[in-house]
Amino acid sequence: MASNVESISQPRMSEGEWQARVELAALHRLYVRFGWTDLIYTHISARVPGEPQQYLIKRDGLLFHEVTASNLLRVDFDGNVMSGDEPYNQAGHLIHTAILKARPDVNVAAHTHSRAGAAVSAMKCGVLPLSQHANILLPTIAYHEYQDVTNEAGECEALARDMADKFIMVMHNHGLLACGRTTAEAFYYLYFVEMACKIQVDVLASGQEAIVPSEQIVQDLYESAGAPGEEPKGARVWAPMLRLLDETDDSYRH
Repeated sequence: MASNVESISQPRMSEGEWQARVELAALHRLYVRFGWTDLIYTHISARVPGEPQQYLIKRDGLLFHEVTASNLLRVDFDGNVMSGDEPYNQAGHLIHTAILKARPDVNVAAHTHSRAGAAVSAMKCGVLPLSQHANILLPTIAYHEYQDVTNEAGECEALARDMADKFIMVMHNHGLLACGRTTAEAFYYLYFVEMACKIQVDVLASGQEAIVPSEQIVQDLYESAGAPGEEPKGARVWAPMLRLLDETDDSYRH
């Protein structure tokens, strides 16, 4: 559907930017499918291909099911809106600028305030090795202390430092953040950490003694299914996810 460039009033729209817009809009619709939305307040970003210091993000007032490829904003790292005429979420700009500036190897950052993710973010134990979903991720999970976002420079520095070379961050008392070299990879990591948190909340709530696998099993699972390799994760599941959306509503492509 990359030929739909003419449907938005943006001069010199590249095919790469249009494709990034379509995939980012699709990820917003998947947030709706999987229950990761929080009214209008959470956010996802994608670096603009060919413009490494600019990113795409939704307009602040839009619900996630209203996001389309053409109504995404293009913003630079200084906060200037390069394309679009409505404001973005200020906390979102802080978070996504911090990650994308510090990590030139990643192009997409996805943030959630889901119930299970926020619950685990408030647990001192962090993400526990209680499920296969968790165990493929544990070595690439970082933790970030809750910050007062009024100090923009300090918060950006802390976010970048704490994320380091990881692909998932648990933001204490806040939520989750996953990043990827592609939209598919960011979705892959976000899906598995969200599932890990749901399972962890269920296990801890059951009151039953948990079975914890060995460290070797966790490392083996990570190396086989979760470790970032030469090829980004998630490609196998991304096309089926787009089919799932297209079967009911492909308006995200417009």
